[in-house]
Amino acid sequence: MNSRFAWLLIAAAVAVAGCSSKPKVRQPTKLVEIKQPEAKAREIWSRSAGNGSNTLYSGLRLAVEADALYAASINGQVFAMVPKTGATIWRTSTKTRVIAGPTVSGDLVLVGTLDGDVIALKRATGAEVWRAVLPSEVLAPLAVGGDIVVARAADGREFGLSATDGSRVWSFDRTIPNLTLRGLSKPLILGNRVYTGLDNGKLAALNLSDGVPAWEQNVSVPTGRSELERLTDIDADLIAADNGIYAVTYGNDIALLDPTRGESRWRRSIKSYSGMVATDKALFVTDNDGVLWALDPVTGAVIWKQESLKFRRLSPPAVFGEYVIVADYKGYVHIFEPRDGRAVARVNLGGDPVISAPVSDGERIYVLDTDGDIAAYQIEALKP
Repeated sequence: MNSRFAWLLIAAAVAVAGCSSKPKVRQPTKLVEIKQPEAKAREIWSRSAGNGSNTLYSGLRLAVEADALYAASINGQVFAMVPKTGATIWRTSTKTRVIAGPTVSGDLVLVGTLDGDVIALKRATGAEVWRAVLPSEVLAPLAVGGDIVVARAADGREFGLSATDGSRVWSFDRTIPNLTLRGLSKPLILGNRVYTGLDNGKLAALNLSDGVPAWEQNVSVPTGRSELERLTDIDADLIAADNGIYAVTYGNDIALLDPTRGESRWRRSIKSYSGMVATDKALFVTDNDGVLWALDPVTGAVIWKQESLKFRRLSPPAVFGEYVIVADYKGYVHIFEPRDGRAVARVNLGGDPVISAPVSDGERIYVLDTDGDIAAYQIEALKP
C-alpha cells in the first residue's frame, strides 16, 4: 500500500469505534443551542481564496503578519490580502498545485506543491524568486531559520535548502512505516536545531546548518497487532514553550520534551492528529475523538475537557484574547472560555470543513475552510 494515500482508510477507521461484530459508527454530536451566549463573533469580511483542497488532505493554512494576511489555493494561486478588509494586495499564479503553506519569513513567501516543488515568492510583490524540485509531494508547511529553508517531502525525506536560491544544502532520510496518516507536521526551528515529528512516533533533532542528527527519541512506541493499531504518526505541529517542546501523536501520547536531549518531562494519554496551542496558563489540544482538552503546561495534569463536540472532526485550537477557538467539519467556529471550557459563542463560516487552525493578529480571528473561503471575525464580550 502506498502509505501516503492511506488517508481515506484512516478516515474510515476514525469513523468506526471498536472492533466488535457490530461496530458503532461515531456519529458527530449534535450541536446544542448556547442559551446564554457570553460573546458574539461578528463577521468583518469574507472572500474566496480560490479553489480549496475539498476532500484532499492538505497543509494549506493562513499566515497573518503585520503587513498582510497570506493564503494559497490548490489551483496554484497565492494571495496577500489587507487584514482589515480582505482586499487583494497581490495575487500570483504558480501554475502548479499548491498543497502546503504559505510560510512567511523575511522577504519570502514559501509554498509547497503536489508536484514536489518548493516555491519562494517575493513578499512585497508575489514575484517568483526561485523554485526547487523535491522527489515527492511537499505536504508540510515550510520552516525557515536564518538562511536555511526546511522542507519535508511525502517520501519521508527532509531537506535543507538555501533561502537565497533554493539549492540543496543537506538532506535527512528515515524509512516510513507501511501505513501512515496522510499528513506531515511543520518542522520546528529553535536556535541552531530543527525538530521534526516523524511518522514512526519519534522526534528527531537535527543541526540546522548541515542536517546531522543530534538525537532521536520515541514519543510513541507502536503497539498492537495490525498496522492500523500501530499508527504512531506525529502529524500535529510541534509547539515550542519556555519549558520545552510539546508533541502529540496518533499513537495516544502527548508529551513535554527537553529540547537538549529529548527526554520527557511529562506525558499522558491523548491521541491526536490535528493540533495544539499553548499559553502560559494551559496547553489546549483537540484529540482524535473531538474532545478539547486543557492541560497544565508544567505537569500535564488535566484542567478540564470539553466533550460537547465529540466526533465533529475538530481543527487545531487557537487562542484569541480571552477565548479558545476551534472549528469543525461543518464550518462551525466554536468559542470557549479558557478557564473552565464552557461554550460562550458559535458562528458558521459556510458549511465546509475547517482543518487548519484559525489565526489571529490580536484584532481579528481569521478562518479558512477546505472550499477556500476565508472569513475574518471580531469577538466581542456580551454584557450580562
